[in-house]
Amino acid sequence: MRETTSGCQGCRDSAPLPFDFTMAFHPIIDLTRGVVWGYEALVRGTRGESAGDILRQVDEERQYKFDQACRVKAIELAGRLFPASEDTRLSINFMPNAVYEPAACIRTSLETARRVGFDMKRIMFEFTENERVADTKHVARIIREYRRLGFITAIDDFGAGHAGLNLLANFQTDLIKIDMELIRGIAGSAARQAILAGILVIARSLDITIIAEGVETEAELATLKSAGINLFQGFLFARPAIETLPTVSFAA
Repeated sequence: MRETTSGCQGCRDSAPLPFDFTMAFHPIIDLTRGVVWGYEALVRGTRGESAGDILRQVDEERQYKFDQACRVKAIELAGRLFPASEDTRLSINFMPNAVYEPAACIRTSLETARRVGFDMKRIMFEFTENERVADTKHVARIIREYRRLGFITAIDDFGAGHAGLNLLANFQTDLIKIDMELIRGIAGSAARQAILAGILVIARSLDITIIAEGVETEAELATLKSAGINLFQGFLFARPAIETLPTVSFAA
């Protein structure tokens, strides 16, 4: 729960996390321009452990500390790895339920970006629909504050979680990432294609950009391109690389 009177426990607790982690980077492709639009930072263990192995160690008491540490690690690595002359974005996952006060909890991210010289307007914060949102008004406040500061915002795993279209009724992000379960097998599924078409109509009416994630086959890509999607993410283009930028294959 959020504390509203004397600041959050996470802000006061300076104890380090009892485990180490790092980040892998996975590209988001703009096929219209043939460039890498951005990279998503994905949690990994320092010895290559999966995100699940790390996340299992994050209990409720460590949520805030872990969320802040992930932001710092991702921005520091991006400041070192991303070409300064380009506008390549950094996408960071965040936990809405770990943000106590949007203006206060973003300070560490802002300070880290300034310290490493990374333009904060190149940072996208995405939250997953899979995380149950207990307070939609609070999430709306987070999104408004982040957009006011110049960050890009996104809903990850759209169509896979608890709230579905109710999220868009309460707040609108800059982007939506279509969940891979809808993408899988879409080339041969009229139902999946119809659902995607409906999401695209809603997104365009709200001026929201779509990213198709989890693209693995040429058939999936062809179907998504025909639907009018320009931004893609998935193993078809590259696999995540730990503390480095992977080589990207721009599929036809």
